[in-house]
Amino acid sequence: MIASTSTSKWGGKPLSIKVLGHNMGTSMDGVDLTHVHFTQEHPEAPLKCKVLHTGEVPMPQKLKKRVLKLIKENKTTPEEMAIVNIELGEVVGNAAAQFAKDHNFNLQEEVDIIAGQGQTIWHLPLPELFEGDQRRAHLDMAEISTIAAMTGITTLGNFRVSDMTLGRQGCPLFAALDSLLLNHPTLNRAVQNIGGIANFSILPAGDVEGCYDFDTGPGNVFIDAAVRYFTNGEKEYDKDGAMGAAGNVDQELVDEVLKGPYFVHDIPKTTGRETFGDRWGEELCERMLKKGATPEDCVATITRITAQSLVEHYKRYGPKKGKLDEIYMGGGGSFNPNITNYIREQLPETKVMFINEGIPSLPVGAKEALGFALNGLEGIVGRPLIVPKNVESTQEGVIGHIQPGKNHHRLRRHVVDFWGDFPEEKIRPVTKMEVVE
Repeated sequence: MIASTSTSKWGGKPLSIKVLGHNMGTSMDGVDLTHVHFTQEHPEAPLKCKVLHTGEVPMPQKLKKRVLKLIKENKTTPEEMAIVNIELGEVVGNAAAQFAKDHNFNLQEEVDIIAGQGQTIWHLPLPELFEGDQRRAHLDMAEISTIAAMTGITTLGNFRVSDMTLGRQGCPLFAALDSLLLNHPTLNRAVQNIGGIANFSILPAGDVEGCYDFDTGPGNVFIDAAVRYFTNGEKEYDKDGAMGAAGNVDQELVDEVLKGPYFVHDIPKTTGRETFGDRWGEELCERMLKKGATPEDCVATITRITAQSLVEHYKRYGPKKGKLDEIYMGGGGSFNPNITNYIREQLPETKVMFINEGIPSLPVGAKEALGFALNGLEGIVGRPLIVPKNVESTQEGVIGHIQPGKNHHRLRRHVVDFWGDFPEEKIRPVTKMEVVE
C-alpha cells in the first residue's frame, strides 16, 4: 500500500503505489490483469516496477456474444449501450475480486488504483477510409464508476479517448511502456502484440524517446471468426494453429487482401473490428469454399494474411538505422506457430522470442494490462507519458479519466507529498524504468 518516509531535499517523499491494470482485448477472450508495485525515490529518479501477480478471468459468454453482435451489425439502441456499459463494468469489478481471491491477497489493502480500458466498441482513427460523414472518434465501455463502487478503489479509464483529443489516434498506446521495458543501448528491438488486432512498437537502439507503434491489421480476429464459422461457435480459436497447419494457403487471395486501403496506408495508423470484423473473415471463407477450398485451407489462408502483414510492415517501417535485431512477442496469437514460424522464415536475421524471455516476470498475455497500469499511475500522479514518434501531434498531456474510490483522499495526499516543492514546469515523462524481478 501507499507508504511515505521523511521529507527530502525537494520537499517531497518517495512514491509507492500498487496498481491493478486490466485489459479487455479485441479478441474478447477475457479480462487480463496485472498487479504491479511502482516506486520512485524522487521525481527525477528511475521509476521502479515490480510485477506481483498476473492472470486472466474469462469473459462471460453471454455478454461476449452480445458485444460481438453489437459491433458486427453496427445496429443498437441507447438502451442497449447503457446496459452493456454497466455490465462490462461489472465484469471488470468481478474479475478484480476473483483475481485477488485466486492470488490470495486483499484487494482493498493491496491495490491503490485500478486502471484499464474496458472493451473497445468502436475505433475510428482514420475516417477517410470509411464511407459517409465520418470523423475521428473512439468508444470503450466498462463503466469506471461501477468498478470503483464495487471495489471501493479509485479507478481510471478512457485513456484512448484522452490521447485522441491530444491529436493522436488513441492506439496502440503501448510504445512508451515497451520502450521503458526493452529499449537496448545497441540493439534495435520490436515488441509485437497479436491480439484480435496486431500491432508492434519499434525501439531504436539507445533512443528511449525514439519509439513508435501502430496497428498492422488483423491479428486473431479473422482466424477466430473462421474457427467459429466452421465449428458453429463450438470453438473460439485455432488452438496451437492445428487447423491452419492442416490446410494450404491461397497466396493469390492473401496478396489481394494485402493490397487493401488499410494495409497500404502510411503510418500513423490504427484499426479495429470496424474495419476487420467477423463478417469480412466469414466472407473470405465463403469465397474460398466456392472455389473448392476446405475449412483448413480457409484458416491457413486467413492466418497467412496476419503473418504476411506483420512481415511487410516490419520491412516498410523497421528501424531506419541498422537491421531489426530482436522481436519480443506477446498476445494470444504469439502461440500460433503458423504466424511465428513465418515471421522467422521471412526475417532470418532477426531473433524472435516471447516477451518473458526479456522480462521474466511478465507473461506473454500480461503486457497490455501492465501498460494500462502504467497509464493509470501516470494519470493519478499527473505526469505525461513519452509521446511516440511518427504521430500527428507531439502535444504532451496527462491521459485518463478518474473515478474516486473510498481511498481517494489518502491517495491524493500521497501524490501531493511525492511532488513536494518540485516545480511544475520541470515535470517530464519518465524515460527510465527498472523492472524489479
